[in-house]
Amino acid sequence: MLAQIKDTSEFIGEVIVVDNNSSDETSQIAKSKGVKVVFEPQNQISRARNLGAKNANGKNLIFLDADTKVSAELLKIVLNALNSNDSGGGGATLIFDSNQNLFLLGTFVPRLWSWISKTFKFAAGSFIFCRKEIFEQIGGFSEKLYAGEEILFSQRFKQECKKNGLKFLIIEDYPVVTSSRKLVWYTSLQILIFIFIPIIFPWSLRIRSLCTFWYHRPQK
Repeated sequence: MLAQIKDTSEFIGEVIVVDNNSSDETSQIAKSKGVKVVFEPQNQISRARNLGAKNANGKNLIFLDADTKVSAELLKIVLNALNSNDSGGGGATLIFDSNQNLFLLGTFVPRLWSWISKTFKFAAGSFIFCRKEIFEQIGGFSEKLYAGEEILFSQRFKQECKKNGLKFLIIEDYPVVTSSRKLVWYTSLQILIFIFIPIIFPWSLRIRSLCTFWYHRPQK
């Protein structure tokens, strides 16, 4: 256990939803629940996250994608870690809400990513927590990238944590659960191509038209 689990009611915080040109009723639903909504007109993951951080009043930040669920147990551990004296930030391992009967992409790939995440201390973009002070020191998420920004962020953030004698944590006990909908939207071959192109050509992450996997829902 990373920290003594407390009741989350001991912590004071806020929820901010960044509307990045959503086509559904996300903004209206969020506002009806008393949630602060801000609008980012340019479709870019890093810009949306940076805008949310800019509008946050707290000393700590938790980034959560709209298609990802976090357990109460994980949230308690994260809040305790952020309010300790030895943790600067981090992430968690992840699983899909369904493997869609695809062992390679639905089971093996998320397990492989979790191993990479734990071994090399890379936080998945769907769930990242950090101290706002350090977030601002490294300039947030790179707006030069249209995908994979969490890898560069993790590298920079770890370096800054090391300078300050702080840990960058990847929590294993309670994985976040993220949507498997793209396993349905795309064929296995298409997904593998989207995975390997940035590995072979990292510069492709700077070109939005080559990052459609993260922005476009194919028409069926």
